[in-house]
Amino acid sequence: MRIARWDDAGTVGEGFVIDDRVVPFPGGLTVAQVLALGLHTAKWLSDRVTDHGVPLADVRLLAPLVPAAIRDFVAFEEHVEGVSAGVEGKSDVAAEWYEAPTFYFTNPHTILGPGEPVAPPVTERLDFELEVAVVVGAAPGVGESNLTADEAASVVFGYTVMNDWSARDLQGREMKVRLGPAKGKDFGMSLGPWIVTADELEPYLDADGFLAVRAEAYINDGLIGEDLVSNMGWPLPELVAYASRNSRVVPGDVLGSGTVGNGGCLGELWGRNGALTPPPLTEGDVVRLVVEGIGELSAEVGPAVTGPPLPRARVRSRARRR
Repeated sequence: MRIARWDDAGTVGEGFVIDDRVVPFPGGLTVAQVLALGLHTAKWLSDRVTDHGVPLADVRLLAPLVPAAIRDFVAFEEHVEGVSAGVEGKSDVAAEWYEAPTFYFTNPHTILGPGEPVAPPVTERLDFELEVAVVVGAAPGVGESNLTADEAASVVFGYTVMNDWSARDLQGREMKVRLGPAKGKDFGMSLGPWIVTADELEPYLDADGFLAVRAEAYINDGLIGEDLVSNMGWPLPELVAYASRNSRVVPGDVLGSGTVGNGGCLGELWGRNGALTPPPLTEGDVVRLVVEGIGELSAEVGPAVTGPPLPRARVRSRARRR
C-alpha cells in the first residue's frame, strides 16, 4: 500500500495511492489516525475502498504525514568517515559510533513535501542527504517504551524517502560547541512522495533483517551517489528500539536511517576529495532522490533567506552577587 496526503484545488486529501489515482480513506480518516490504528487497520481499510478518487496527475502531493517527532540517525559508517573529514576536519570514525546508533532531534515544523522548494539560510556549503525514513505506527500489544528489536519491527508502519538538507558551514561551527546540529539543519527536511507500508518491502529484507534496497542521488539529472540501504550499521528496527530506550516512540514518529554512503551527500565527497567537488548546491539546482521500492523525491533549491542580525555573546563580569 501507498499512503499519501495531497492538495486538490486547495482541499487537503489523505488516503491511498492506488495505481494512478489518489483515493481518500473510508470514513474521512487522516494519516495520523490510520497510523494510530496500525498497519492491520490500514489493510482492512484498503479492502473497503469504494471511492474511485481522482487522478494522481491532477493533485499536488504533500508531505505524507505531519510527524509527531523526528529523530535522524547517523547509521552508515562510510558517510561518517567522509563527513567527519569534510565538516569536522578529521577522517576517523569515533569508537563510540560503533557502540550504539546515535541520532539527533530535528524540526517537525519545517517539513517539505515532494517538489516543494527549500529556502536555505545564507550558506556557502548547501548540501542534501539521501536517507530512508521509518514511519512508526501502532501494533497490537506493543507499547511505546523499551521495545525489543522484534517489538520495534512490529511498529514499523512503513517507509518514505528523506532529504535532510544541510548547511555544512553552519553545522561545522555549531558542532564545535559540542551541541547541534541546529541552524545547520532545521530550515528544511523533505519527505515523500508517500509512505510505502512495511509489508510491501518485506521481499527486500535480507537474512539479517537489513533493508536491501538501492538508493540513488541526482543533482540536475547527474548521478552523484548510490548505495544499498543494507550497508548501514544496524537494521532499521534496531534504530526504533534504541530510540524507545528509557523514552517513547509513538505513532507518527519519523526516524531517519542516516545518510547512505558512496555519495549520499556532498559533504562525504568533499571529505574524500579534499575539496568542494562536486560544488555545493546553489539556487536553481534540482536534487532528485530515488529509493527502490519506495519512490522518487525531488526538490529545487530556492533563494537563500537572510535572517535578522544577531549580536555576538556579551563579555560578562561573572559576578556572583548583585
